[in-house]
Amino acid sequence: MAERFTPDWFSRPGDTIAALLARQSGDASTLAAAMGKDKAFVLGLICGAERIDDAIAGELVKEGQAITVVWRGKPVFIRNRTPEEVKKAVDVKLSDLSDGSARNDDLPDKAPATDANRTKKGHENWIILVGICTHLGCIPKGQGLNDARGDYGGWFCPCHGSHYDTAGRIRKGPAPRNLEVPPYAFTSNTKIKIG
Repeated sequence: MAERFTPDWFSRPGDTIAALLARQSGDASTLAAAMGKDKAFVLGLICGAERIDDAIAGELVKEGQAITVVWRGKPVFIRNRTPEEVKKAVDVKLSDLSDGSARNDDLPDKAPATDANRTKKGHENWIILVGICTHLGCIPKGQGLNDARGDYGGWFCPCHGSHYDTAGRIRKGPAPRNLEVPPYAFTSNTKIKIG
């Protein structure tokens, strides 16, 4: 029998769990949960799995919001960026980056760290990143609406002061590399498959 997990970590004050379903797939136990009436989304939470089948219902993670899922034991940040966040990321000159590599598992190692190389064509508002600081492995802040997002509006690791921009690229602080972009694909306009 699959171990059952309680998704307390993504609950917010005032939210109730409207539905919690457990199903067994070929390689992992997946929990699907729907949160609140107007905050509903589907979250794939995998323990020890190689893939996430139904990660999110995209239209329900509103512009400017973010969620975190677990993939291969690592946090994965999924953010529906605002047009301003996308523009800010696109406008960055590669010469301003300390790490010029896209760090995208779907691209060659030497692909430049443009915003286009860190997102998927047609889904440029979505940024999907492994949420582990490349300095010492901390989990940066920036997923919560009230989290500090650093000097560049993306993510901030308060442990040692690493600042990432809205494309997850290191801009300031001791982290040597950009946040990694895991392999992923949109299986529909509302679902992402990671891995």
